[in-house]
Amino acid sequence: MHKIDNKCLNHAWLENVFKNTTRFFAVFVFIVLSAILLSLVIGSWDSISKFHIAFLWSNDWDPVQENYGALVPIIGTLISAAIALIIAVPVSFGIATFLTELSPQWLKRPIGTAVEMLAAIPSIIYGMWGLFVFVPLFQEYIQPYIIDTFGNLPLIGLLFSGAPFGIGLFTAGLVLGIMIIPFIASTMRDVFSVVPPMLKESAYGLGSTTWEVIWKVVLPYTKAGVVGSIMLGLGRALGETMAVTFVIGNAFQLPDSIFAPSTSIASAIANEFNEAGGLQKSALMELGLILFLITTLVLAIARLLVMRMSRLEGRK
Repeated sequence: MHKIDNKCLNHAWLENVFKNTTRFFAVFVFIVLSAILLSLVIGSWDSISKFHIAFLWSNDWDPVQENYGALVPIIGTLISAAIALIIAVPVSFGIATFLTELSPQWLKRPIGTAVEMLAAIPSIIYGMWGLFVFVPLFQEYIQPYIIDTFGNLPLIGLLFSGAPFGIGLFTAGLVLGIMIIPFIASTMRDVFSVVPPMLKESAYGLGSTTWEVIWKVVLPYTKAGVVGSIMLGLGRALGETMAVTFVIGNAFQLPDSIFAPSTSIASAIANEFNEAGGLQKSALMELGLILFLITTLVLAIARLLVMRMSRLEGRK
């Protein structure tokens, strides 16, 4: 009887240890996030105290006069990430659709492996490829053609004006787009794979084409997951550093076209933090705080969209 009681006590003790350990691991995530946020606020306090909210819309960055603003890095970050999504989402959708609906069985594994290998390539390799391979080709052949073709069009031409530098926002967005394709494509593929085969077979049996099945069956069933995969790619693009630093131009100036050199929050921090001190270091810390808040906001919006879509789907 005592042996049974001791065994039960041991089991209860182990159960409590297990519960408390897993609870600590869960709380540890919030501790780390809070510590990062607190360190960013403390490090950027001098900049916050001096520039206040005007830091967000000032385009100055003058270490000599100690006058700093975040507008140029914020715009560069958002535009390059938007270009990356415009490039990556259709390509990722095509890859996921082909792998789940059109690809022969023997081809699925090689393509899936290739997509996963793209995700494993270090970002600095993408940056080197962009700077030493793509930029010269883009500057000499592609960019002059685009400028000559679209540069004189009203309104649209403003996006493609300027000299063909090769480096700039568009190049950074293109490299970012290639980088986030494997993340979005892999997630979309997994999401498309959970659609019940009976739904698709019923649609095909009624004479639907592959596109109609994707548009009217697969996407409505998986739209929450698709939005989540896109937001995952956006979060990856917003925080990328090394690849963007190589090809964006690193110029603290408001871009007058998508071909103009500019900078992003991450690349500005990477370029200047090593030699920064005093107020400049505090301004860079505030840039890091802004990037942290932007990324958090994007993930929160993505979560709300997914929850809303799931709720609306449940009402149907």
